[in-house]
Amino acid sequence: MSRQASIRTATAQDFGFIRAISGRPENLRFIGDADEAELAEYLAAPDKELLIWTRNNTPAGFALFCEIGDPSGRIELRRLALDQAGAGLGSEFVGALVDYGFAQIGAARIWLDVVADNRRAQAVYRKVGFTYEGTLRQNWRCPTGEVLDMQIYGFLRSERE
Repeated sequence: MSRQASIRTATAQDFGFIRAISGRPENLRFIGDADEAELAEYLAAPDKELLIWTRNNTPAGFALFCEIGDPSGRIELRRLALDQAGAGLGSEFVGALVDYGFAQIGAARIWLDVVADNRRAQAVYRKVGFTYEGTLRQNWRCPTGEVLDMQIYGFLRSERE
């Protein structure tokens, strides 16, 4: 992660930033738009951590880790999005999240799912080190109403070390 980038825990003051990104039409199909009540639940839940990725002290992306504390050591990476998608920051962003998950949360495994036709995200996940593990067919009804196939990717701590 560059010296100008960092990850911090989100606060209620970040909800406007998060909703501005997640509410964009191009993102609704992939991550949906959680309202303030749902975002507040994420902040309060002991098994979740809502994070803000900053560059030059400015919010640049957000993500949600779930399943924290699972006895298997796995955590799920969900709802990740950048403010400026397509600007070449995806690998740095996802790499920083992986580092955070392993170093700060203590995960043994990080997993995520991605819409099967979201090729740009899949390329980023593979570049960072995630392994494709399979496809769940017609698995998720997205906010636009489509029922989509989801691909599962995983990353083991031993693969990062």
